[in-house]
Amino acid sequence: MRTMRLGWRRRPLRLLSALGFACVAVVANARAGSPGPAGFVQGKTMNGIAEGYVKLVLAMGRHDADYVDAYYGPPEWKREADVTKLELAEIGSRSARLLGELAAVKPGGAEIEQLRWHYLERQLSALAARVRILQGERLSFDEESKALYDAVAPTFPESHFQEILDRLDRRFPGQGPLVERYDAFRRGFVIPRDKLDAVFQLAIRAGRERTLKHIRLPESEQFSVEYVTNKSWGGYNWYQGNYHSLIQVNTDLPIYIDRAVDLACHEGYPGHHVYNALLEKHLVRDRGWVEFSVYPLFSPQSLIAEGTANIGIDVAFPGPERVEFERTVLFPAAGLDGATAAEYYEVQALVDQLAYAGNEAARRYLNGQMDAAAAASWLERYALMPSDRAKQRVRFFDQYRSYVINYNLGKDMMRRFIESRGGAADQPQKRWEEFERLLSSPRLPSGLAPVQ
Repeated sequence: MRTMRLGWRRRPLRLLSALGFACVAVVANARAGSPGPAGFVQGKTMNGIAEGYVKLVLAMGRHDADYVDAYYGPPEWKREADVTKLELAEIGSRSARLLGELAAVKPGGAEIEQLRWHYLERQLSALAARVRILQGERLSFDEESKALYDAVAPTFPESHFQEILDRLDRRFPGQGPLVERYDAFRRGFVIPRDKLDAVFQLAIRAGRERTLKHIRLPESEQFSVEYVTNKSWGGYNWYQGNYHSLIQVNTDLPIYIDRAVDLACHEGYPGHHVYNALLEKHLVRDRGWVEFSVYPLFSPQSLIAEGTANIGIDVAFPGPERVEFERTVLFPAAGLDGATAAEYYEVQALVDQLAYAGNEAARRYLNGQMDAAAAASWLERYALMPSDRAKQRVRFFDQYRSYVINYNLGKDMMRRFIESRGGAADQPQKRWEEFERLLSSPRLPSGLAPVQ
């Protein structure tokens, strides 16, 4: 998962001087109407709206600790947000004003410029919706996800999940709840605490090597890893700017062997770290589009970010290759029997079909159809989550609400888009090309209709 973060005000804001000067120069050029970098829209129309958008996102961060996920733009804009302390009502009125100004601007003819216009429109609309929610407006789960993430997840009845559970029940015969039988099997695949970092580093190194064969990254890109506790998420990428990420891994609960590749790819290569680095390189630095120097978590950008991070796991480690890598590298590093890798992933492939059960629990819980205890019980039964993990997931619902759709729906939308453009699993080079295209451009969920 982008696997959920802390509030942006809980850590020092890091801004690399070179980028800060570059952003300031870009803003100065925009205000003066002078020529900017290649692809830069002249005058103060789109750029003025982009500046206003960034400042409103920063202003929202004072009301919502989780809202600003990353910022590496001009430092004086953050100082301005801290000093001005706009109220929610004023943020809402200013976002409406910017939307009106944007409506009067004609997008450029190039596809990338049209994508930019639509991106700003949807991001501003989501910001306005978040303001209304913080002011007390009640939205259903689906209404909220549409307003914030530009998408609505499909609804499934219990019978859909029960069919999958019946197959798993036959796979794990015996007495007691299926979740307990499955958990007993899975406990044999926990990474020992003293081997966690070694296994995780191996997974990251392999993900990076595979990514660099297909995607050119800035030479200075880098990341660091921390192990943390007491979080509602399993892992998190804090993008610092200047092509650097801080990846945090939550060790509250046992970490299973499959999470090494999942987290390494999702948070690192070719997931969030690569996504943010490419946006910074191609859109912020090369084009001077300052709106991409800030990342509001509750926005359509998150569905693209989470969806590409999840499909990136399959792009980097297609099925048989992943099993072989785990069998020969990660299982031995974790002290596990590599001969059991194939069986483990056969089971996991079946369990993965329960992915949308988490959405159903969140939808019913947030719509008031069940309380926290009932939601946890539902997750135990239909998502096969042990009690401790089910309770952690409900904490996630409390903090991030409809954000959960971005993982499974996002992955499915990214897969359909990539495959519709020729990037099927049996065309790995084309798959990587279309994947990189998604990472490097301002796409929106509603703009991902498959190519006919």
